[in-house]
Amino acid sequence: MEKEIQPGQDVLIDRFRPEDAEGVANLFISVYGEGYPIRAYVEPERLREENAAETIISSVARTPRGEIVGHNALFRSAPHAGVYESGAGLVHENYRGGKGVFTEMVAHGQELAQKTPAVEGIFGEAVCNHVFSQKLTHGLGWKSMAVEVDLMPAAAYVKERSARGRVASILDFKTIRPRTVRACLPAVYEKELQFIYDGMDDERNLVPCKGSPPDSVETRIESRYFEFANVARLAVWEMGKDFAQAFPAREKEMLNRGAAITQVWLNTGVPWCGWAVEILRDKGYFLGGVLPRWFDSDGLLMLRILHRPFWEEMRVHYERARKIVAIARNDWQRLGKET
Repeated sequence: MEKEIQPGQDVLIDRFRPEDAEGVANLFISVYGEGYPIRAYVEPERLREENAAETIISSVARTPRGEIVGHNALFRSAPHAGVYESGAGLVHENYRGGKGVFTEMVAHGQELAQKTPAVEGIFGEAVCNHVFSQKLTHGLGWKSMAVEVDLMPAAAYVKERSARGRVASILDFKTIRPRTVRACLPAVYEKELQFIYDGMDDERNLVPCKGSPPDSVETRIESRYFEFANVARLAVWEMGKDFAQAFPAREKEMLNRGAAITQVWLNTGVPWCGWAVEILRDKGYFLGGVLPRWFDSDGLLMLRILHRPFWEEMRVHYERARKIVAIARNDWQRLGKET
């Protein structure tokens, strides 16, 4: 039986040490149970290995006794290994409630990113059922670049009773190591994407998309399905002449598994990505925004949702993010599904 962690102790925000692994696992199990799906956080040896390899970079909140009362991590989830997501965050119940532990861990992760050569950019999913996480990332200088409409089911927030429908997230990014890359803009979204890029914290060489793929190019798609959320993600590294056949086949696989939300990430480093955008628009996809350095070159987020999105339930705090949501909703409305 685990020893009870006493409230009111001083807390140090620090980088993960190998001896912290059991404490992190115990914290996750105490909050989420033994069945937590991301096993690295409940299997101590695996967490040690991944931190040593810098595929996960953990920040912890530690008491003077060495007890772990908080955790947040940078981890790889984008197609490009240099882009890390900030997440897997939680705080012991005795250290929640305005104490600032979670905010300090996220800020500490950003400091670690600056010191870690493997990290070129970081991002977070700032949920829209409350504004706390939006204020947190905004306060750290992250830039809103896209919206994931209806990302999570309301069931994920039953305990806190904070959602009446599916919950959207604003994708906020922070450039760690600037590098100018070329981004090809589809003509249909030129105005919208220019607005998003104008507020970015890095330089871009923006050029118009042109042409269609040569016969020698084959489509390359990587897919992943998240069963609990009924969300499919398809990373389109390359769009070949076969895209109009290859993409629907992969999409059908995801729909057959129960996908209610399909996210498509298109590589804007490909000159003919605008050609693929038109194919997706014909299939009911709408614009979600820009994903900086997603493929090392940028990504374009396109969304398809099988139900009417919960637009009215979204709480969006900052004007820039509101404009990105408006871009997404306006593009969705041209599908003729507004009620």
